[in-house]
Amino acid sequence: MKRFALLVTALVAGIVLVACGDDDTTAPGAAESASTDHNTADVSFAQNMIPHHRQAIQMADLAATHASGPQVTELATRIRAAQDPEIAMMTGWLRTWGEPTDTTGSGAMGHGSAPGHGSMGHGSTGADSASAGTGMGMMSEADMAGLTGMRGAEFDRMFLEMMIEHHEGAVSMAETEIREGVYGPAKATAQNIQTNQTAEIQAMNTMLHRN
Repeated sequence: MKRFALLVTALVAGIVLVACGDDDTTAPGAAESASTDHNTADVSFAQNMIPHHRQAIQMADLAATHASGPQVTELATRIRAAQDPEIAMMTGWLRTWGEPTDTTGSGAMGHGSAPGHGSMGHGSTGADSASAGTGMGMMSEADMAGLTGMRGAEFDRMFLEMMIEHHEGAVSMAETEIREGVYGPAKATAQNIQTNQTAEIQAMNTMLHRN
């Protein structure tokens, strides 16, 4: 009886080991496949959002020396803190997918484009942003030069107006990714952008009306 019990124990242990072995051989492949499944919407989202974020950071960096008070500078600090890591993350996706990471010379939008080319232009409405294709919310070189030349309260007003437009473009791009993308991390990032930047748009509108 004792020998029979030992035999049953050994057989059960063997079955468990085989089952674990099967999991170890199949799980990595499945995880790798799930981590790289993507479509053209995911690629476009990353390639377009990277230069979009870069321009937002460029605008935010100006606030440190050009803004009149802590409200705008604190907002700008939050924008940089949120978007800088996202640039690195999206660049990593594109490298994993074998897609170009330098989008300034491609069909994707780039903040180095000529004034009026692939750019919204400051003063355009949110509706204009929605129809601007890959240039959603991007400022022209003339817009950026104008912002660079401002100081104090004038800078604050122009910064907030431009950043609201810029955020509206990002939210629209995020909504497209949520609707059309398939890559889980990209869709999650788009959801965060939609949530966070919508809240920042509301905060910036409040700041504008307060001044």
